[in-house]
Amino acid sequence: MKQIAMKQRKDKPIPVRPPKEGQGDAAFDLWLQRGLHKLFDEVAQEPVPEELLRLIEEDRNK
Repeated sequence: MKQIAMKQRKDKPIPVRPPKEGQGDAAFDLWLQRGLHKLFDEVAQEPVPEELLRLIEEDRNK
């Protein structure tokens, strides 16, 4: 059986272009916003406990 030697490629690597400014950020922001809404919307809809409201009011009056 004849063996063939593999040559190392000396091609230049293809440069990777960064995404246009804001393009990657916008996609991440949308993903994050949807994920946070999915996790916390239900909790955010709950009423604020009376004890917490009292503490906030006491602090405001200081």
